[in-house]
Amino acid sequence: MRFNPKARIDSGKVSDAGRGSGGGGLGGLGGGSRLPIPSGLGGGKIGLVVVVIFFLVAMCTGNVPGINQGDGSGGTQNNATGSDAQAQQEADAYDECQTGEDANNSEKCARQAILQMLETFWASQFPNGDFVAAPARTFQGSTTTGCGNATSAVGPFYCPADKTIYLDPTFFDDVLEGQLGGKGGDFVEPYVLGHEYGHHIQNITGQMRNVKTQQGADSDAVKLELQADCYAGLWTHHIESIKDSEGQQILTIDDADIKEAIDAAYTVGDDHIQEVTGGRVDANQWTHGSSEERMKWFRTGYESGDFDACNVW
Repeated sequence: MRFNPKARIDSGKVSDAGRGSGGGGLGGLGGGSRLPIPSGLGGGKIGLVVVVIFFLVAMCTGNVPGINQGDGSGGTQNNATGSDAQAQQEADAYDECQTGEDANNSEKCARQAILQMLETFWASQFPNGDFVAAPARTFQGSTTTGCGNATSAVGPFYCPADKTIYLDPTFFDDVLEGQLGGKGGDFVEPYVLGHEYGHHIQNITGQMRNVKTQQGADSDAVKLELQADCYAGLWTHHIESIKDSEGQQILTIDDADIKEAIDAAYTVGDDHIQEVTGGRVDANQWTHGSSEERMKWFRTGYESGDFDACNVW
């Protein structure tokens, strides 16, 4: 992929929380929807299956531990960014990212550009003005979210309580490629961010409430994840038509980028993760769908370019 050096990318809503304390497990994290990341790779188990079920139950019932829901907004009174000074410091970490040229030379700036493009595209799909943008927040080790405490072991996720995407950038090298055998590439992170932004769309459109069954190949939880893959493909279909505030095209992609996204979708399929971790493939434990399904639904969005084509319900 190649960013237009003249494009403005300074409106992307992304901040950096820096390095947390690390360790500590998953803590009180609930209500998140995320890529499936196994714990204890090589031990023959998918250790987070029960945790994923908990996430989805909390997400769909609204019973998220550690969240003050008294204001009815789904957020927290002690929000993830803490004080105003801390929030400003986190936002300043991306101040250097102004143009497409910056994005071509910096993974951090490319991330900001992708967030800007996701917001621009999805805002255009809500002509009635109901759209609310989802920011992204990067961290190292651990962080505090509206859904509780999280560590890097959780993988990229979307928290519906504070409507924010959380990401430890080391995930791509350490887990997706290093542990799960993905091929990598510069369009892998855009696919992941597109998937997580898809969960935000499900949140603001009320589709998350469709999840009644949390585990199994035919479960609502799997449908939710496959739809998020479809939304990632849908956004990718339109990506070259997205313009900045001055009417400049922001990004150009090619077939190699699409292959990178499809390979990433394969890599995070439930069956592939079960195979990599030494366990037997058990569809009864699936929460995100098989590799074949995940690739299929990304392609469905990408090839159709049609929002209605992603209606998995």
